[in-house]
Amino acid sequence: MNKGIIEKTFLGESDIDKINEFSRRELTADEVYTFSLRLCDNEVDRDFECFSVETLGRLAELFIGKTGLFDHSMKSADQKARIYDAYLEKQEGEYTSYGEALYALKAKAYMLRSDENAELINEIEAGIKKEVSVSCSVEKNVCSICGKDRKQERCGHINGNTYGKKLCFGILEGALDAYEFSFVAVPAQKKAGVTKAFKIEEDKNLDEIINTVKSCKGGLELTEKQAKSLSDYISELEDKAALGDEYRSALAKEVVKLFSLRFPELDGETVKGVVGVMTAKELKSFKIGFEKTKAPKPQLAPESNSEVKEDFSQFRI
Repeated sequence: MNKGIIEKTFLGESDIDKINEFSRRELTADEVYTFSLRLCDNEVDRDFECFSVETLGRLAELFIGKTGLFDHSMKSADQKARIYDAYLEKQEGEYTSYGEALYALKAKAYMLRSDENAELINEIEAGIKKEVSVSCSVEKNVCSICGKDRKQERCGHINGNTYGKKLCFGILEGALDAYEFSFVAVPAQKKAGVTKAFKIEEDKNLDEIINTVKSCKGGLELTEKQAKSLSDYISELEDKAALGDEYRSALAKEVVKLFSLRFPELDGETVKGVVGVMTAKELKSFKIGFEKTKAPKPQLAPESNSEVKEDFSQFRI
């Protein structure tokens, strides 16, 4: 994103009416301090993701009424401002790095002129409190190369790489909710400080949750039920991994033994070293190979019963 900042301070005639839609009593223009924000845009950020223009338009609706915090703290004590208007604005003559017209999501916020807020207002006016970051959730993360939704399936393309001179990045589509904006010292995103979060719907199955976890680049929200499902799945994988380790260890010992029987001239430690780096699949293949190959006969081994001579002359020296 190009900008994620506080812009000019203003208070128009219609602003106080919009502000009073959120207040419990009628506020006057002298009681409030207002400022404009550029929240985010459709440029590719340093995570190689961007919002689609349609998503920005929907976020403009969702951000109205949302609160302003510090560092995404989610604490009511840190609530300092509230957005009372938001809109999508085309940036005339500006284009994204992938050639589309640049659109910015802008908003207007207000806070009370009080002794408690005086220092913050002064810092905004002085340009010290300038950077902001937003938190929201989206439905899809679409690959710019193949068009697959990475929340549902893996496509093999890597963000930041180029394919046929085309940059790969994720396009965030389908705005689900907007949570808040925050005053931040160092924005999470390059130049813009946009923090994005995926929210998984309650009815998603475990496979869909796992796909979302794999593709998610920002924050991730899970319900208690979804978190338990994921935790149970991880525990099951850990149990299977432990059994796999036991199986491989037993298999390795057996292959070392077979090596020693077939090739007694080999150094035992060397054999253990070679076997130690084999995968379970490789160990199993060696074991099967040894079992299918007949062991070499000792020099004085007797012939088969059908060929044994009654005088046992084969044992004469």
